[in-house]
Amino acid sequence: MGEKSGIQGEGDRESAKRYNKGTQEFVEAGKVDEAARRAGDADPEELEKAEREGEARAKDLDPDEERDYTKPTR
Repeated sequence: MGEKSGIQGEGDRESAKRYNKGTQEFVEAGKVDEAARRAGDADPEELEKAEREGEARAKDLDPDEERDYTKPTR
């Protein structure tokens, strides 16, 4: 048999563990309120511009973002 690959694909457990650990440390460090305050102070025009730039790079928009139930799905 060949060598086992370290690539896990979607649902990567190691990445999920790192994300969960980092999120828990962020919350426990008391950084949530400060981050929320900074996000609330952001310039709305700057946020809209960043959203448009992100959408331009995205392969597809999130189908849950806006749904038109009068049109058939793909």
